[in-house]
Amino acid sequence: MLIKSVEFVKSATKPAHYPDGDLPEIAFAGRSNVGKSSLINVLVNRKSLVRTSSTPGRTQLINFFVANDNFMLVDLPGYGFAKVPLAVKKEWGPMIETYLRKRTSLRGVVLILDIRRIPNNEDVQLLAWLRSYGISPVLVVTKCDKVSKLERAKQTGLIAETLGVDKGELTFFSAHTREGVDGVWARIDRLLSPATEEG
Repeated sequence: MLIKSVEFVKSATKPAHYPDGDLPEIAFAGRSNVGKSSLINVLVNRKSLVRTSSTPGRTQLINFFVANDNFMLVDLPGYGFAKVPLAVKKEWGPMIETYLRKRTSLRGVVLILDIRRIPNNEDVQLLAWLRSYGISPVLVVTKCDKVSKLERAKQTGLIAETLGVDKGELTFFSAHTREGVDGVWARIDRLLSPATEEG
């Protein structure tokens, strides 16, 4: 997909603050420090649309961006080991689940995983949420340039087994080499296409 324009719309914490309109939305979710911001920036070919940081947990709101004036990209708060106040972390789960449950324009969620780590309970729980709400997941495994081919093959098997998915459902990505950009967009395109909607 060619991204001709992308602009920040607004940040929100609850449905009353979500942007108006009915543009289809693709959300991005993942553990803190999993490479979510870098993935989004590479996908839209912008260096700093989404702020990246060495400090996990900087995304503490739901951030909405409009792309090509015809669909939205939604950056959900990172979860996991982020060094933020416990009270803030406790809000993230309900904030994310409310968005997933109530946002009728949501077409799919890109669930981001680090090739070097085994999915944890929060990753598994989020995938379960998506399935229970009938939301299509796009499973993207990032930082693939940081492991050897042997380690990649090993981790791929462990990640797929932990999530209970086929290896073919995983799309591999590297912000450094740009591996997987077309593959991720291909899966997102299918979710945005009217042909994928059930009548």
